[in-house]
Amino acid sequence: MTFAELPMVLFTVLAQMSVGAFLVLGVVQTLGSLKFQSATIDRVADPALYAIGPTLVLGLFASIFHMHDIFNVFNVVRGFQTSWLSREIIFGMAFAGSGFLFALMQWFKWGTPRLRQAIAAITALLGVGLVYVMSMIYYTLPSVPAWNTWFTPVQFALTTVLLGSLAVGTAFMTVTMFRRHRLERGGKIFGARVAPERGDHVKVNQLLATSLRWIAVTVVVSGGLLMVLIPLHLSKMAGLGEVGVESLAPYSGTLLVLRLALVAAGAGLVAIFMYAFAKAKSNPRPLAIAVTLAFGLVLAGELLGRAQFYESMVRIGM
Repeated sequence: MTFAELPMVLFTVLAQMSVGAFLVLGVVQTLGSLKFQSATIDRVADPALYAIGPTLVLGLFASIFHMHDIFNVFNVVRGFQTSWLSREIIFGMAFAGSGFLFALMQWFKWGTPRLRQAIAAITALLGVGLVYVMSMIYYTLPSVPAWNTWFTPVQFALTTVLLGSLAVGTAFMTVTMFRRHRLERGGKIFGARVAPERGDHVKVNQLLATSLRWIAVTVVVSGGLLMVLIPLHLSKMAGLGEVGVESLAPYSGTLLVLRLALVAAGAGLVAIFMYAFAKAKSNPRPLAIAVTLAFGLVLAGELLGRAQFYESMVRIGM
């Protein structure tokens, strides 16, 4: 992979992770409302929500380096009706802006709950649209056989679900460990007294445990699908003759094994551990380590896989 491809690797992976995290939080809030009060759900979901925006902004910032000149962004936006790249930039900015607005409304409790839910729904739709148009940039290039395949949109969708789920799980456990540390220090952080733990911490722990168990299931399923579909995609590429062999070059050797091993370890073994130990009364420390480890492994695997994706660009025809 050349340095010129690195910004797009970071942008696509981080943007998809941000969208996935927002969608997972939406599911947690929607399903959680069937059993828990809104205050309990907010205590669990809000801290994770505030981590999504900076991640997407970082990805958008990385994509600017791919354009060499920041002013090229304005030229890209003009081609919305004909260019998937233009749509990607617009959807990316719209998702980031809408998500930022929702985060502000949630933080300050602006507007009614229904209005905030409407903004969240719009943000989620913009996120899904962002992932879709992002995949279409590559899927609609018949001159690049490695990209012009069903696997491109499917891979982007699975990365969205996989990394988004693990990012939310990591955010949940980070907040849990912070609260535990606060209690162990007698309500003090860096010597300053902070607000005591609320009385609904039992409900919070129950919601966290339930959410983590379903996150683990989602990670296992999406990671398992990715592990099955990658060999299918590569076998199809192998049947395309010389161009297929050239396209497969980045996937040969130990790098492919490393990517599969990272995803298998993070999405498989560690996620199963998450499911087994995600209980309301469990010691959160081992679980926090497991979730963070799973997230780190899968993120490394997906970054490596996206780098291989860009290296597989072999053109045919004019």
